[in-house]
Amino acid sequence: MLLPHCHVVHELLALLRSRERRVARAPRDSGALQARDDAAYTLCVLMGERSMAAAVEAAERYLVRCRRAMLPGVGVAPDRAR
Repeated sequence: MLLPHCHVVHELLALLRSRERRVARAPRDSGALQARDDAAYTLCVLMGERSMAAAVEAAERYLVRCRRAMLPGVGVAPDRAR
């Protein structure tokens, strides 16, 4: 299975969160809603999940594994850490 680059997941998660804040400020703004939904859909596809909540959770877990893999002496690749 192909895994996304950690930086891509990090950036997309940050984008989704910023778009969620935009929706919170303007809940009836259809452009804000569409932008949030687009980011959520992309994260769902990237993480192989069907809901935004599951995709966010999977992305957060994945980023933890990425950070651990980058620590000296740990030596666990993100695809091997479970």
